Amino acid sequence: MPRPILWLILALPAAYILGSWTFVPDSYGRGHAIADSGDWAAWLLMATLAITPIRLLLGARAMTRWLLVRRRDLGVASFAYAAGHTIVYLWNKGAWEWIVADLDNTYIIAGWVAFALFVPLAITSTDRAVRRLKGRWKVLHRLVYPAAVLTFLHWVWSAFDPTVAWINVGILATIEILRLVLQVRQMRARKPSS
Repeated sequence: MPRPILWLILALPAAYILGSWTFVPDSYGRGHAIADSGDWAAWLLMATLAITPIRLLLGARAMTRWLLVRRRDLGVASFAYAAGHTIVYLWNKGAWEWIVADLDNTYIIAGWVAFALFVPLAITSTDRAVRRLKGRWKVLHRLVYPAAVLTFLHWVWSAFDPTVAWINVGILATIEILRLVLQVRQMRARKPSS
């Protein structure tokens, strides 16, 4: 799939959010836009994190190679939805004193810290940054793991009905446990037998 088509697909939820907010604002207001953009940010983050265990399970196939090449696109799209989520939240609050007052809520702090961790990841998600940072790029991009934990805590703590959020936390935990198990197995397989 060519990159422009992938980005067109990734933009479809944003088009739905903006279209709903524009054409049916009475039934789809800022609250829905905040929730939906946050959901898509989290789902795309999960998809991004799932690529490593998929590669470890399936090996070097055409599909896994394509996923590895497009992993940064998914991560940047996740950040774009998180940025949209943040912008609509700030617009909804309308005044800095209300934004600052919200910092009493643990879920708001978790969201802000997660977003702050994602900013350098998004900025360095270019081929040029990969070349310039070399080995440090991988070290920097390991920030995705604490950022993911904070993202999902933000979701659970802020949800009106946290059931869906907890289901997604379970999916994320499964992805990460599978990744760790497969990486340990791969390291053991590479170890020369004594």
